[in-house]
Amino acid sequence: MNKHIRFPIRYFVITFIWSWSLWALLALFSNKTIMISNDLYKILYFPLYILGAFGPFIGATLSIKRQERRGSVTVFLRKFLDFRIGWKGFGIPILILGISTYVAWGLPELFGKERLPMLLPSIWIFFPCLLFMILLGGGQEEFGWRGYVLPILEKRYGVWYANIILGIIWACWHLPLWFILETNQVYMNFFGFVLLAIGYSYLLSWICKISNNKPFVGIYAHGLANAIISIMPTIDVNQQLSQNQPRYWIWVVSTFLIGVVITFFRKNNYDKM
Repeated sequence: MNKHIRFPIRYFVITFIWSWSLWALLALFSNKTIMISNDLYKILYFPLYILGAFGPFIGATLSIKRQERRGSVTVFLRKFLDFRIGWKGFGIPILILGISTYVAWGLPELFGKERLPMLLPSIWIFFPCLLFMILLGGGQEEFGWRGYVLPILEKRYGVWYANIILGIIWACWHLPLWFILETNQVYMNFFGFVLLAIGYSYLLSWICKISNNKPFVGIYAHGLANAIISIMPTIDVNQQLSQNQPRYWIWVVSTFLIGVVITFFRKNNYDKM
């Protein structure tokens, strides 16, 4: 733990202002607080949703531009073009995320729950889906979360505390999505989402570590996690909002436990407590 490293408050302020402003506007449209036509809402929904998800990217680039020397943003972004993350970087996320999601998706069938069909029209669409998730469907967040701010937090607080802090903040960053009726978040328990975010933060931190700290692996793993959900859904959007979501809770608990166990056994764990 190094208390001489400053908490990156500027990054979080910029990230939240950017994302919450766009998503709050979308929430006002979704809940008819601001009345617009359905056709206009359909046009605005996707760009506002996606642009809001670029908050961590905006926060990282503006923070670097303000604090470091000229050209530092270009140097920062070029690091993400290094795709040499090794077989561990490519393969281990597939193994861990695939198995944990499959368990959450399939286990309830043993207790009489009907199988949820995959969200894609064909399994062959998975690779275009993965590319989309990497570029626009969650992967782009990692420019900020794991690419910029997590190393700062881990140097200040150590691995254990840093990922708890980031996981809670990451979950809270998503809060406006619970007020947009078309998102999956409206079917999720928020406390469970906090545990999920902490678990993913531990997991992604470790994956970055075993990939020689190549920041692209965070983008890849985050996009992969979201893409896998499209073929093995863990949320039943056909249920009433008040009904239980067993797959969701299995997904939450398994991800959290995997993240904690991996962190406990991490080699060269530098967060001595």
